[in-house]
Amino acid sequence: MSDTTTEERPDGPERPEGTEGTAEQPQAPDTGATMVAPGATGRFWSTRRRPSAVAALLLLAATVLLLADLAAVRAGRPALGGVRRRLAGELSQRPLDDVWVLVGAGVAAALGLWLLVLALTPGVRGILPMRRTNPDIRAGLDRTAAAMVLRDRAMEVPGVRTARVKMRRRKADVRVVAHFRELDEVGGDVRSRLEEAVRGLGLSRPPSLAVKVRRPERKKG
Repeated sequence: MSDTTTEERPDGPERPEGTEGTAEQPQAPDTGATMVAPGATGRFWSTRRRPSAVAALLLLAATVLLLADLAAVRAGRPALGGVRRRLAGELSQRPLDDVWVLVGAGVAAALGLWLLVLALTPGVRGILPMRRTNPDIRAGLDRTAAAMVLRDRAMEVPGVRTARVKMRRRKADVRVVAHFRELDEVGGDVRSRLEEAVRGLGLSRPPSLAVKVRRPERKKG
């Protein structure tokens, strides 16, 4: 007599024949969010608080003077004050090629150009933009923090005595002092270690590396 093993199936609807051993793959819910492929992103824009405050104060002062003149006219008094009356008289009498007129025009043009540059440029240079993988999230890395990370990675290389890193938006200048090993070997190890570190920072535009290795200066005397 042989033993017979019976497999009990759980209660529920029976599977159609030929479908045992297969499982349906769960489908991700459609949330409507669009994932963004990693790539370059633009710089962060500055709020320009100080230039905005200066421009607002100048406009406020001009508006107050204009309202004071309007109130004086309504009250039956002369519109311009003493200083403004003299200034208006000087401007009406001086020719256009006068030195002070040209200087004033140059200053006004320079201020206008400065405001246009502030309005059309991002301005935030201390934050390095990172790669975006989600349209609702933007991340940035402080330039000083990035330089500290690269410096610490350079110090891990055998033979490195000191390391200095100056981080720019497009380039990282690395100055290394090696007290033993060949300079070429130290420079190659430092470069490979920093290239890996730069990839780990996740920046949208990884900076190029400029590595210089030298011996420590000999003390005189």
